[in-house]
Amino acid sequence: MRIWAERRGFEAVRSGLPKIFPRLWRYSVVLTGSRQRADDLAQSACMRALERADQFTPGTHLDRWVFRLTHRLWITELRKNAVRTGGGLSTVEEADLVDPAPGPEATLLVREVLAAVMKLPEAQRVTVLLVYVEGYKYRDAAAILDVPLGTVMSRLATARAKLAATFRDDGDICDAR
Repeated sequence: MRIWAERRGFEAVRSGLPKIFPRLWRYSVVLTGSRQRADDLAQSACMRALERADQFTPGTHLDRWVFRLTHRLWITELRKNAVRTGGGLSTVEEADLVDPAPGPEATLLVREVLAAVMKLPEAQRVTVLLVYVEGYKYRDAAAILDVPLGTVMSRLATARAKLAATFRDDGDICDAR
């Protein structure tokens, strides 16, 4: 019975990873701040998910499980880097995340908003991505990040206030009252 359950978990993970990979990669970009590091993190997360597929319960949310694995891998990587080099994040310009469909004004707006989001502290930045980009409910984001629900709410409120102040000070984006 156990072998059958492990096989079902592996099959669920193996067949589900391609469906969630674009979202996983986007999450990895927000965590790492760079496309190259996001590629490495997303690949590591997929490998870890396959290695630990026996721990996944088929029928539950694979994306939440993999996002949590990814977050833990990133925290581990940050700790390793802090010990080795003390290095930080890449700039948003290096990530070069541009939506090719909209016109130049929309692209500029996206860049400005993304640059402001990337300047947020990591905890707020990741929480903003999970809730506002990926569409997770606060409770789900709390489970992925392994923090209390109130912490998610606090991080979002603080991030919104910082972003509003940024664009209020600039006067360029949020001055359309």
